[in-house]
Parts: sequence; C-alpha cells; structure tokens
Amino acid sequence: MDTPLTTDRLVIRDWTVDDADAALEIYGSPDVAHWLTPAMERVRDTAAMRCLLQAWEESRPNLVPPRGRWAVQRRDDGTVVGGLGIRLLPPYEDDLEISWQLAPKAWGQGYAVEAARALIGWAFDHDTDELFAVARPANRRAVATAQRLGMQWVGETAKYYGLRLQVYRIRPADLSGRSG
Repeated sequence: MDTPLTTDRLVIRDWTVDDADAALEIYGSPDVAHWLTPAMERVRDTAAMRCLLQAWEESRPNLVPPRGRWAVQRRDDGTVVGGLGIRLLPPYEDDLEISWQLAPKAWGQGYAVEAARALIGWAFDHDTDELFAVARPANRRAVATAQRLGMQWVGETAKYYGLRLQVYRIRPADLSGRSG
C-alpha cells in the first residue's frame, strides 16, 4: 500500500520489524493463533516474530495489490492493536481472502470491522470484484465480524487449508448504502 489508510480511530499501514513486540501480542496469543487459517502455531518469542515480519516485508514488493499484510494501529496513541491481510485462497488462482486478527486486549471495540471495512474499500478501488473471509464454525467473533461487514454467507467447505470452514463473500454492490 503506497500510503497508509486511515479511519476515524485507526491507521492501516505496512508492518515493520520494529512492530515485533506488538505483533507478538497478536500472533503469539494462543487465543488468536487457535483460530488462524491456515492453521499456524503461535509465534513463541520476539525474535521469531521479527523473522516473520521481516519475511512479510521482503515479500511485499512481489505482491500485486490488493494483496498484502498490514498492521492496524490506533491513531490516538500509535498502539498496534491488530493485523489485516489479503491473500489468495487455495488453490491460489483467483479467490482473494481478507483476514483480520486483533490482540485480545483490543477485542470488543469494533476495530476489526472498522479496519476491515477500510481495507475492503481500498481493495475494491484496486479492481477487486469480490473478497472472501473464512472462519472456523466455532469462531463466533470472526463470523460476527464478517456479518457486521455485510459479507454474505456462501456455505461451508473443507477445501481451504484442510479445515472445515464457513465462507463469507463481499462484493462492491454489497457496500452500497452502508454507512461507516
């Protein structure tokens, strides 16, 4: 993303290795890692998080917009509270997945919906026709976020990541008439 996206309360920007401590609060949390798709072990320490963030930074130039991974930080104090991503779903040909992850201390404040809504708008401005979100059926928070975003339930499948997942989709027309 050339310039950060901003909302009333948030900034969506590229990750840097300097975000390792804040990112560890997200990807190192068992409460977050348990729900990630594809399934991923939680990041164990700051050094491992720095390596992961460095890999994300190094891959950035090879990603065609709107693909990428971004940090979500609060505007008022600069605290990183979450992450967003857009990537290809298996079999890695056409379908783009949007994902969101928040530090547990940031849950319940509407940050996921606010940040994801901004990223969805940005993706649609970059010639994206539709985005999908996938969630494990028991992940009530992710399902509720997808619904709050106006995403439509498509069905349940086991074709992505070897997991049984609920699939949601949003298209530009789904945003018509929605307020921020």
